Amino acid sequence: MMRANRVCDWCACDMPLAARSHARTCSTRCRVALHRAAKNNPLPAELTTCDRWVRRSSTKVPLTVAGMAASSTDPRTWSSYKDAAASTVGAGLGFVLSDVDDIVCLDLDHCLNPLTGRLAPWAAAIVRDAGATYVEVSPSGGGLHIWGRADVRHGRRIRRPDGTAVEIYGTGRYIAMTGRRHGNTPSVLADVRGVISRLTVSAA
Repeated sequence: MMRANRVCDWCACDMPLAARSHARTCSTRCRVALHRAAKNNPLPAELTTCDRWVRRSSTKVPLTVAGMAASSTDPRTWSSYKDAAASTVGAGLGFVLSDVDDIVCLDLDHCLNPLTGRLAPWAAAIVRDAGATYVEVSPSGGGLHIWGRADVRHGRRIRRPDGTAVEIYGTGRYIAMTGRRHGNTPSVLADVRGVISRLTVSAA
């Protein structure tokens, strides 16, 4: 079976045939450059190497890098991370979830005290169960976005008894990004199928 071509996470050149299966860069120079960039930017490479970025208004309306209306279902309105980050349109960035891969986001509302940084126990349990995956603070400062990988084709909102909610999305939606890493979570996307399964079973 012919192995699919892989490209360097930094320069996008083809990886050497002798490169190990877990290697992300084609050379030591690219590995060092990627490491330095990661120190300044907590966003996982799995997100920044996808051309599914948009800008967003202060009211979370998705916009193109030119300031036109963007759509979570129209790839023509999306851009690379580099172009979106360089744009000054709107109030920030957004990432579009698509069925071309298994990247998902769990949106936890009203779980973080923006003044003290204290996380509600129910949310802390979900973050713990999600494992070593990227988590960032939402634009409001009071919620979290847990990023990972799972097969989620239809979004779901799970209402908790205390009125808070967990929303799970995998396609056809864009998520407002802040780049504000929560705690010391890593800049990688882990398998979050287990925590999603537990959340959906408990809500059944």
